[in-house]
Formats: sequence, C-alpha cells, structure tokens
Amino acid sequence: MNEPAPAPTPAPAPRRRARVRAPELIGKGGWLNTGGADLTLSDLRGKVVILDFWTFCCINCLHVLDELRELEEKHRDTLVIVGVHSPKFVHEAEHQAVVDAVERYEVHHPVLDDPELATWKQYAVRAWPTLVVIDPEGYVVAQHAGEGHANAIRTLVEELEAEHEAKGTLRRGDGPYVPPEPVATDLRFPGKAILLESGNFLVSDTTRHQLVELAADGETVVRRIGDGEFREPQGLALLPDGKVVVADTVNHALRTFDPETGAVELIAGTGRQWWQGSPTSGPALDVDLSSPWDVAWWQGKVWIAMAGVHQLWAYDPETGTVEVAAGTTNEGLVDGPAAESWFAQPSGLAATEDRLWVADSETSALRWVEKDGDGYAVHTAVGTGLFDFGHRDGAADQALFQHPLGVTALPDGSVAVSDTYNHALRRFDPATGEVTTLATDLREPSDAVLVGDEIAVVESARHRLTRLRLPEEAVRVESAAYRTQREATEVAPGRLRLDVVFQAPTGQKLDERYGPSTRLLVSSTPPELLLSGEGTGSDLFRELELNPDLAEGVLHVSAMAASCDDDPANEYPACHVHQQDWGVPVKVTGSGVSRLPLILAGMDG
Repeated sequence: MNEPAPAPTPAPAPRRRARVRAPELIGKGGWLNTGGADLTLSDLRGKVVILDFWTFCCINCLHVLDELRELEEKHRDTLVIVGVHSPKFVHEAEHQAVVDAVERYEVHHPVLDDPELATWKQYAVRAWPTLVVIDPEGYVVAQHAGEGHANAIRTLVEELEAEHEAKGTLRRGDGPYVPPEPVATDLRFPGKAILLESGNFLVSDTTRHQLVELAADGETVVRRIGDGEFREPQGLALLPDGKVVVADTVNHALRTFDPETGAVELIAGTGRQWWQGSPTSGPALDVDLSSPWDVAWWQGKVWIAMAGVHQLWAYDPETGTVEVAAGTTNEGLVDGPAAESWFAQPSGLAATEDRLWVADSETSALRWVEKDGDGYAVHTAVGTGLFDFGHRDGAADQALFQHPLGVTALPDGSVAVSDTYNHALRRFDPATGEVTTLATDLREPSDAVLVGDEIAVVESARHRLTRLRLPEEAVRVESAAYRTQREATEVAPGRLRLDVVFQAPTGQKLDERYGPSTRLLVSSTPPELLLSGEGTGSDLFRELELNPDLAEGVLHVSAMAASCDDDPANEYPACHVHQQDWGVPVKVTGSGVSRLPLILAGMDG
C-alpha cells in the first residue's frame, strides 16, 4: 500500500521586524557616480538599500567605507549602497570637495551630495557615520551608528534577500553605479612629504597607494615605490639611520622604506584595526593599530598620530615595541597629563627639541606635547573644541582654524599650519602668541616641507607640490567664524532618560561570561549642563539631570557593545565590537522631551 508523501518542512518564517516607510532622498548638491542620473527610492525598489550617512573629514566614516567594500562586492546584484554626504565643516559643503573626496577614498557606489542636511534630518540621523537599511519594498528596517556593524548588516542583507526572493519582491541585476572617467596626473591626492638626504622629495601618493620620489624641482618623477604593500599611505618621517618610516594608514601599520636599497619592511601593526579591549602596548608586530595618519621622530622614538582612536602612540625601534603615549580614546579637547588628555583625530606632527606639535583636525586645533617630570603633558595653542572653527588671525586664544592636517616647524621657533579646509598656510608664533596667514588660494594643503628659505606645500586637491617663499609680512584675510550646524534636540529641564538602543544581530547575543560587554560614557559641554549622570558605566541607559539655569549645550555620549555567536557548543565564539560617539546639541525648554534615544544598532521601539 502506498504511503502518502510527507508534507514538506515549511521554511522558517522571516523574523518580524519594525518597518517604517523610507523618506525620499533629496540633496541640493545632486548625485555623483550615477552617470549624471538623479536617483529616487522608486528607482531602487526591489533592491536592498544601505544609506551611508558620512562626511569626508570623519575617520570613523572612512573606516565604515572600508568595512562595507566586501559586502558591496559580494551582493552587487541585490544590494545598492548609497552614500549620503552630510557635511560637518563649511568646506565639506562645497560640491567640488565632495567630488574630490569620492575619488580620493575610492567610493564605488552612488553618492548624494546633501549640503543642507535635508536627508539627514528626514532620517533623524544624529551622528557620523550612520547606516540605514531599507528593504526591497522601501521600508526602513534597521539603523546602525558608528563602526563594527559589517557582520550584523551582512546577516540582515542575507535575511532580506531570502525573504524577498520568496515573496517575489527582490530584483536582481546591475545597480546604478557608473564610475567616473580616470584622470592622469603624476600625483593623485598626495598626503605628506619629506625632504630626503639627497635633496629629493618623498611624497605619499595616497590614492595610488604608493610613495613617489620627486627630483629637487618637486615635479620630476624619479621613481615610484610600492606594488601592493601600501593602502592610502600618509605620514613620513626620516629616521637617524637614513630610512623613512611610513604611516600605512588603511593597512593599520607602520613600514620602513630604505632609499638606498628600495626595500620596504613592516615594523608595526597586524593589518587589523584596533578595537576597545585590544592590547595597547607590546611587541610592535603583535599589536593592532588604527589608521596611523602621521609620524615624527622625537625623544628617541617614532611618535604616531593614531587618528583612528584619537591618541598618540610611540614606537621604540630599540625594543621593537609600541605603546600608547597620550590620549584616552575619548574624542574631544582636554589638556593635562598625557594619560588623561583627549584628542580628536590627530593628523599632523612636527618635532622640535622640546616640543611635539600636533595638528588635531576634528577640533580644528594646534596642540603640543612636552616633557613633564617623568611623563608628558598636553597643551593647546589654538582651538576650543569639536564644534568651533573658522579663519581668524590674531591672538591665539581667539584665532580659528578649519580642520588642519599638517604642521611644520620653522627655524625661528614658530610653526606653519596646513589649514586644510581654509585652503591656507597659517603661522603660530609661541613667542608672541599670535596667529597669522602666510598664504591663501591653496587647495586642501595637507603638509608642508621647509626647503631653505622656501616652503613646499602639499596641495592635495591640486595633486602637486607648490613652492612658496616664506613672506616677510602676513597676508590679510577677512575673518570668518563658524559652528557646526545641526538641529538641537529640545529637552525638558530636570530629569532626562538616555537610552542607547542596541539589538544584537541574528544568531548573536551580548556575552557576559567575563563581565559587562557594554560601556557608556557621558559628559557635556559646558560641564555645568549636567548636574548628575556624567561618567562611565556598563549599562546602555542613564538617568541624567540637566541644569535648568542653562539654555543649551552639547551632550557627549560614547557607547560600546560586544556581541558574540549564540552557540553554547562553540568554545570560541566569534565576537564583534560595535561603538559610536555622539555629540548631541540640546536646547533646554519646557516643551522638550524627557527621553533621548540614540540608536547604536536596531530600531527604537
């Protein structure tokens, strides 16, 4: 007798998730990487869409661009990544600057230039970088802020592919990306330069992933160095033995180059990016680094501007070790003992006998480190914090820069500052405490090299070195002062509930086996804004009390969560760290909210 065929096992039901209709994509700057076409969400219907809210000054945004590359390639026929460029600095609102950044950082997907933050506001974004996932039917299904979400998003993309393939709402095929035409120049977005003992220049040719030796005229190419060793190299420093140490930025490593033999050697870094909880000292080849941006030889060591974690590190060639030298990884401007200081994307270094000068780009500041007893202390010459910038000369306590990337020591004890987003070369004189302008009409200067009584400026966005004679008198410029423009959140006076929303990815959970796997740090500007609730804790929520006597301020929130594979049989589960810093402008008003949600990963219920 024939047995009836067993009923097929039903496919697991898709996980229920919150869905919100995605607002349209609008931006006055228009679209890049689309062959001139304007895109709408209806054009992308049937695809999984990831909106990447970024700005090109932000090192965390650059990390996320790299995190997404593998996902973008693997799911090219079902996934469309759209960069939504949302500027922090005035210069970043210039359309040509966005065009340059898209090429400089090899962005291979459509980009919407949104200089007025219109789409940013529509999606209620609060931080750079933020990733928003939209399903093939046009609904927002997840939001992630900060770094470390690539695994979670990969899992979600695969879930959405399977779900919408079964529903018939997935559309496979080529996406809307159209690459721009390549441009031929000897250098392409050079980063830093030094003068070799031969009198030639060595330049980091960042976008071409090479070093280039130029003759003494600064134009003639002598040789190119690097065939796959470097990824977006930046800082260079000449060592006492004649070798050059190179900040191999996107490889999270240091290498040396020997001008005599042409040999390139790895001396520090594992190739992996440093995350909270990783070692901060030890054998240099065993310790992770994070986007080293510049290097300088000072006090018998190679000092490293570790832009990716807002610190200074030091490499000791005698012992072959690295260690943190200054900074806490908190992003901001705090002076004092090196171990307690805060930096914000340090990107340029210059050494004199008794000082290490630092171009601290995100605070638009010039700072210095000096010996202090058995340790070091950090001081600020120019700059006030993360949100104030501009072009203003005069007394250092009121002078302004805009995202400087380079600093150069001058023979008279003063320093030249490559004031990148002001397209200017500036000067600070410690003897007088005055800031002046040496030259304007440069294009994103990122470094400068002293050559006799001249200075060679790395004009990054003009793809060249430009020789200038140091002027006898300063250039007069019209002063301009700005603050980062973001809508303030209206909050009620008194108690404010802060919730950092975090939902572990499918198949993962918070791992509490070795203690708390989350961290929350809260502070404010001005400090008097918070009567209580500041400090560090392990819960992702906090009861804050706001000062009713202050009308406005900024809440600084830093959150971290580590999630691991939820498989009891796996003795060594894979874990992923998710972290983000927020600077939330708030306005205290009687009609304001009493709860402030910040999404680290997931959706706010």
